[in-house]
Amino acid sequence: MDNRTKTEEAGFTPASRIAAIGVSKILQIGARAAAMKKDGLPVIILGAGEPDFDTPDNVKAAAKAAIDRGETKYTALDGTPELKKAISEKFRRENDVDYALDEITVATGAKQILFNAFMATIDPGDEVIIPTPYWTSYSDIVEICGGVPVLIPCDAEAGFRLKAEQLERAITPKTRWVLFNSPSNPSGAAYGEANYRPLLDVLLRHPHVWLMVDDMYEHIVYDGFRFVTPVAIEPRLKSRALTINGVSKAYAMTGWRIGYAGGPKALIKAMAVIQSQATSCPSSVSQAASVEALTGPQDFLKDRQASFKHRRDLVVSALNAIPGLACRTPEGAFYTFAGCAGVIGKVTPKGRRIEADSDFTDYLLEDAHVAVVPGSAFGLSPYFRISYATSEAELTEALKRIADACAKLA
Repeated sequence: MDNRTKTEEAGFTPASRIAAIGVSKILQIGARAAAMKKDGLPVIILGAGEPDFDTPDNVKAAAKAAIDRGETKYTALDGTPELKKAISEKFRRENDVDYALDEITVATGAKQILFNAFMATIDPGDEVIIPTPYWTSYSDIVEICGGVPVLIPCDAEAGFRLKAEQLERAITPKTRWVLFNSPSNPSGAAYGEANYRPLLDVLLRHPHVWLMVDDMYEHIVYDGFRFVTPVAIEPRLKSRALTINGVSKAYAMTGWRIGYAGGPKALIKAMAVIQSQATSCPSSVSQAASVEALTGPQDFLKDRQASFKHRRDLVVSALNAIPGLACRTPEGAFYTFAGCAGVIGKVTPKGRRIEADSDFTDYLLEDAHVAVVPGSAFGLSPYFRISYATSEAELTEALKRIADACAKLA
């Protein structure tokens, strides 16, 4: 009996728009692992996409000061003038892109930015091209809004990056958007200018297709990689592009729930209509904190970047030393996306055959007490994602357990 049947028997039928959509696999695994820990099992959770650093002290102080000033009321619908000004200056300073204040929107996290944009632009049957592996919410939000996700596999041999010929083949008269995420969750892969250029040339030939870019991990890049956002490379696309970012990852402000974007005035206005009927304005206190995050000292970003790089190198090296696993070195973010094709078909000590990456990650959780996320959750198998945004001690122990678990496979 499936969940829909159970809920119907209980007198409730979900709307058809969410009938095929469940709670994020990442959250499901996290909840299961947390329950095991509560029961006393020594589970190490490597699934959360959340920095283990604290929000910078100056940002917390700015929030407290805003509270003391009484800035606890509703603000302008899609962002205070102060925050929009800080965002505009950030885009100009760091990305070489100019957005006027009425070309900027602020919402309760980047996920709401995505939802607002798709809800404001997608009609039933419109297509959104999404390279995989991809953050799971992308396709679910598209479907909730009545669109059709067009998932294009991009494996490790391709650097987990979309090629121009793949994009050209995927575009149809129904294509509304193409969505890029660089550096990527879950793969850590990033698009440099040379990677983006052929793709942007394709878009120039198809003026009905709009470009959406998620730059959330912009400040977490390694080995001299130069981050660039597409509109800076090709200004002719600015009139049909939405550039999304936020304070969650770089500034360790996941719980503050602030995302923002720059785009054409008409699109930003349409997105405000959606937000006005959903959440209204973002938190006033979080917006005040975000002003300080974007305009205050930025030197700590390099230190945190170096810490993440050290952990990345630790994880990649350890995974590649395990027979059956293969891990590409990511350019950014704080994830590895390792291939596990070499363990597919093997048998666990309890006699269970590993048929898919989800079987492998179940085995790691149940027998090694390490929680990771299967590649199938991100639209590409057989892989698994590790978030290394945790302590070196936990990573070292988790990797030892993974190696031991793989050695026990027959």
